[in-house]
Amino acid sequence: MNFTQKFQLPPGHRPRLHSRWADDTPGGFDKTQAEAQLARNLERLADLQYRLYAEGRRALLVVFQAMDTAGKDGVIRRVMSGLNPQSCRVTAFKAPTAVELAHDFLWRIHAAVPARGEIGIFNRSHYEDVLIARVRQLVPRSVWSKRYEQINHFERLLADNDVVIRKFFLHISKEEQRQRLQARLTDPKKNWKFDPDDLRDREQWDDYMKAYEDALSRCNTPWAPWFVIPSNHKWYRNLTVSSILVETLEALNPQFPKPPPGLSKLRVR
Repeated sequence: MNFTQKFQLPPGHRPRLHSRWADDTPGGFDKTQAEAQLARNLERLADLQYRLYAEGRRALLVVFQAMDTAGKDGVIRRVMSGLNPQSCRVTAFKAPTAVELAHDFLWRIHAAVPARGEIGIFNRSHYEDVLIARVRQLVPRSVWSKRYEQINHFERLLADNDVVIRKFFLHISKEEQRQRLQARLTDPKKNWKFDPDDLRDREQWDDYMKAYEDALSRCNTPWAPWFVIPSNHKWYRNLTVSSILVETLEALNPQFPKPPPGLSKLRVR
């Protein structure tokens, strides 16, 4: 199965984020098969990352957005486990600091964009400024409504400068979120994960779904496509994300640079 074709959101399409989407596992995989394929994907990703770094011409930016408990941390920990940290960096965007608020909303994002040869991973991103900022009314509509076009221009700038962008929305159902939040309350090992603000956002679930549908449809471009990943099943989520990243890097086909002239004649004594 070509995972890129299966899960890439078609341009101009507004998704309807029904709960049934979140539970899908197309492709005929079971958990055992998925884990085996994931292991192969991780080996392939490590090789492709090495080639991307050696080539030094292009960068890969991977963006994760999701409702709380959907597994941003989990998929980063599992899928990126085999990557070399020398050329891979994870940036988690939390509430902006006073310094960041003194700049435009993309200032802190641009500073974290990976250099050529590197893979950058965003745990949350510039999309928070059309999601939480919109739903919680942190800025007026006259401000956040302009940001869709600004984001598209920003991502086009990155793409024109050799940054390949892949954006993943990890979609879980409201019922699955309830179970995962409850687990954080009842399991002492997960208590530290629980944030009372998660309940506040849960009460505004429908508002968030509308905000996500707008972001997914209005900022889905050929140079920065969105992928909607069913994430109720963690094993399927990991398989899908890793497969799309493998397909992306294989399409880039990074090459080792040519050796300097005369290298074959040298000998180490």
